[in-house]
Amino acid sequence: MSLAIYRKYRPRLLKDLNGQELVVEILGNAAKTGKISHAYLFYGPRGTGKTTAARIVAKLANCETRANDEAFKKKGEPCNKCRPCKEIDEGRALDVIEIDAASNRGIDEIRSLKEGIRLSPTSYGYKVFIIDEAHQLTKQAADALLKILEEPPAHAIFILATTEYEKLSSTIISRTQRFHFRRVPTQLILKKLTKIASSEKFNIDNAALELIATAAEGSFRDGESLLDQVASMGEGTALENVEQILGKVGLVRTAALAEYILSNDLEASLEYIADINEGGFNLVQLTKDLIHYLRRVLSLKFDPGLEKVFERELTSDEVKRLKKHGELITDEDKAINIIRSLIRAYSEMRYSPFPLVPLELAIIENLKE
Repeated sequence: MSLAIYRKYRPRLLKDLNGQELVVEILGNAAKTGKISHAYLFYGPRGTGKTTAARIVAKLANCETRANDEAFKKKGEPCNKCRPCKEIDEGRALDVIEIDAASNRGIDEIRSLKEGIRLSPTSYGYKVFIIDEAHQLTKQAADALLKILEEPPAHAIFILATTEYEKLSSTIISRTQRFHFRRVPTQLILKKLTKIASSEKFNIDNAALELIATAAEGSFRDGESLLDQVASMGEGTALENVEQILGKVGLVRTAALAEYILSNDLEASLEYIADINEGGFNLVQLTKDLIHYLRRVLSLKFDPGLEKVFERELTSDEVKRLKKHGELITDEDKAINIIRSLIRAYSEMRYSPFPLVPLELAIIENLKE
């Protein structure tokens, strides 16, 4: 069985954690000076590298090359060649215990953890406990974990990871070093997907890769999983194929609909929506994408300085298209009303058995003469 792409191309060094520069800098400096903490909290959106970073920290704490070579230690990275590094990468390190709090959330599991902590590492310098989705622990389990964090043994390192920081108790948070993992810019995801596609010799269009990167919504893992799925189609994967798989239209189609709307072309807008609906695409997602697109067009028209911000999410051609569509806006109030109507339609579409109707009505209301 072939290895999933997101596992095959998982970062093995801190410097490979793209989009998390501040996290990399702080952890790297801690590694260089030998000041690895006993407790960390990694929080942020899914697929941004939290669990991967936790495993790298486990390697940093136990890397034999770092322990024996002071010059190498100053690099602030694991060697990925010694026995502990290899075992951790392969997921067979006995002293690195990963716990999924979503399925092991009770007091009994934490008590078992407490008993296990007392035992010294079997073959490494440190025992590393990685608790994923830590916000799902019950109150009793969280209280028990707090006691452990208050008086941890010298050989133990705890790394908590969560997508919902606000659900963790403040007492647990206060006993950890906190690192916020940011949502990854679309262009960074696209860059990595392009590199993977080239390395794996996937025959896939750039436009299709852009759609996959956008659909990933800031998650490297989601993007890589989608690429894996799309690649299974075989030779010559085009944008249309990816749209069918995802049930989501690409930015080119969204921009085309936006142009019809901004040009006040009611007939063309309705025909375009009808075609997309006939194609079986997700109209709710289309409306969401259209709202974001028009928001960008309007924002860029009012504040040209936002171009630098949008360049992190879009290609240069897409930014040029935003500017071009901004020139079509002659009545700013009308453009604002269109976006408001689409937001209302989006809310109605999510629970309606007829999602096409609210979208059509929103467009008709704003474009009719």
